[in-house]
Amino acid sequence: MASLLESGWQYLVTHFSDFQLACVGSFILHESVFFLSGLPFILLERGGYLSKYKIQAKNNPPEAQQKCITRLLLYHFCVNLPVMLLSYPVFRAMGMRSSLPLPSWKEVVPQIVFYFILEDFVFYWGHRILHTKWLYQHVHSVHHEYATPFGLTSEYAHPAEILFLGFATIVGPAITGPHLFTLWLWMVLRVLETVEAHCGYHFPWSPSNFIPLYGGSDFHDYHHRLLFTKSGNYSSTFMYMDWIFGTDNGYRTLKALKTAEADGKKM
Repeated sequence: MASLLESGWQYLVTHFSDFQLACVGSFILHESVFFLSGLPFILLERGGYLSKYKIQAKNNPPEAQQKCITRLLLYHFCVNLPVMLLSYPVFRAMGMRSSLPLPSWKEVVPQIVFYFILEDFVFYWGHRILHTKWLYQHVHSVHHEYATPFGLTSEYAHPAEILFLGFATIVGPAITGPHLFTLWLWMVLRVLETVEAHCGYHFPWSPSNFIPLYGGSDFHDYHHRLLFTKSGNYSSTFMYMDWIFGTDNGYRTLKALKTAEADGKKM
């Protein structure tokens, strides 16, 4: 496996420049992972498949889904791509490298864990700020147009929010100066996580059923269903910040009531 990765990486660094890999390559990888992981949830919702795992009974009409896709393509190519192309000096300044050998897993895993922990901390506060009245009305309300989220709504947001919360994703790599391979792996995991959190389905195989403190789709779906001043559940991946500051009390109360109701029906 390691030799296969290194062979593939050798091809990339031989045929493409650092700029092409860091900027264009990162954009192509992001778009591929995002749409390939998000589009299936549109098909599930339209076809009514696996409806027993759907968190909300309500479905989004095809027009709303199409609007999301159209806006996403506009934002990604008119905002994300230019920012990515202009960010090459930033990649270089933070010590990013693409040369062989690839970093060992002993280096990659601690960095990825650090990125998740730090991203949660920064994202939590940025997200809470976006839920203040003025910023919600003028910026964050775009993301909350979909009270019933589906995978692709994870990146449906005002351009200002895309840039604002994007800082949470890049701050960890900016501190550690990772290899481009590590940066790509982090990006893939983060995209898959946020798509899952917005997917609208809670499956038996959902990560939150196995990973302690992982928020997941049920946790974030609650956030989309409520009014902005009372939503809570501001964390991105793990729930520790909401638990520390008590901003998940409403969610925990609702879960306890549902559990008690389910237990009562069994008796």
